[in-house]
Amino acid sequence: MSNEIIVTDATFEQEVLKADQPVLVDFWASWCGPCMLLGPVIEEVANDFAGKAKVCKLNTDENEQTAAQYRINAIPALLFFKGGQLVDQSIGVVSKKAIAEKLNKLL
Repeated sequence: MSNEIIVTDATFEQEVLKADQPVLVDFWASWCGPCMLLGPVIEEVANDFAGKAKVCKLNTDENEQTAAQYRINAIPALLFFKGGQLVDQSIGVVSKKAIAEKLNKLL
């Protein structure tokens, strides 16, 4: 069972900006090869951080408003939020260790 949360333009504010935990949002698309490589890593991170941080996925093709708001022009893009504020990000495929280190800094 995955602990990832699917977010949309309609649910982004409630799930991410109003969250009481740090949040990682994976901006991805189904046609993106690197996104598919990163998917299992994001799922592992979601399971590892269950109860400590939220891990969300946002499909950029289906949720263009949020992707445009955060100027996502390359995917996969990982955005890290704390207290409703964007505090860190990384673009491209990154290691599970690198993602975990960024999340641990926000806990």
